[in-house]
Amino acid sequence: MGGVEIRPVEIIAPKPGVPLVRALDRGVALLKAFTAEKPRRTLTELAVATSLDKGTARRLLHTLALCGLVAHDERTGLYALTIGVLELGAAVETGRDLHEVAAPYLAEIAAKTRATAFLWVHHEGSALCVGRVRAPGPSVEVAWSTIGTRIPLNCGAGPRTLLAFLPAEEREAALSRPLTARTPASQTEPDQLRSETARIRVQGWEFAVDDFVVGLCALGAPIFEPSGTLAGSLSITTLTGQIAADSCGDQLGPILRAAAEIGANLA
Repeated sequence: MGGVEIRPVEIIAPKPGVPLVRALDRGVALLKAFTAEKPRRTLTELAVATSLDKGTARRLLHTLALCGLVAHDERTGLYALTIGVLELGAAVETGRDLHEVAAPYLAEIAAKTRATAFLWVHHEGSALCVGRVRAPGPSVEVAWSTIGTRIPLNCGAGPRTLLAFLPAEEREAALSRPLTARTPASQTEPDQLRSETARIRVQGWEFAVDDFVVGLCALGAPIFEPSGTLAGSLSITTLTGQIAADSCGDQLGPILRAAAEIGANLA
C-alpha cells in the first residue's frame, strides 16, 4: 500500500468585523438537525430543534429543496436529506487518507471477528466515524454509527481509546465538555475517566460493555503514525456476551495487528 500524508484540518475562526449571515447559519442548523436516529423529520420537529418559527423554517427548507439538499414528502409531510448532501461529503478531507489505507483492513477484521468494524478519528472533542464495515452476522437492530457520525469520547471502545491516547491538553479539553450518559454504564465523571484513560494507555487497548448501547460490547485499539502521533482508532462492535472480558484474545489479536499495519502504512 502506498504512503499517504495526514494533513491537519484548518478550522476557520470568525473574523472581527465580518457579520454572520443569519439565513445561511439557520439553513445549516436545519441540515444538522437530521441525524442517523432521526433521518426524517416534520416541520414542527425541525423548527423546535433549530429554535426557529415554523414560517422561517418552511422558507429555508424550501430553499434547501431547490438547492437539491432536502426533499419533502407531500404525502407524509416529512422532510429528509437528499443524495446531494452525500455529493458534498465526497469532498470532505477529514479522515480520508486514513480511511483509504484502513479500508481493506476493516473488511478483513469484520470477516475474521464476525463483528462490525469501525474507524474513528478525533474531531473537535468528539469521535468521528470515518469508516465502517458491517459484520456478516448476527443482525443487530440498533442505530449503528454510520460514516460521518460524531459521538462522545467517553462511550464505546473506539472513542474511549482516542480519548486515552490524545495529547494531554486535548484530553483535558475533551473532559471539560459536557459528557453524555448514553446508558447507565456510561462514565461521565472526569476524574473517573482520567483513571480509565491511564489504564487504557498502559493496557494498549479497550474493552467496553453496554456503555453506548445496552446489549452491545466493543474492543478498540489505537492507530499511530510512524512518528508516534495518534492517527485514529480501530474498533469492533458485537452483541454483549459474544466477547468475554477474560477471553477476548481471539478478537483482539487481529485488531492490534491491523491497527499496527495501518499505522505503518501512513508514511
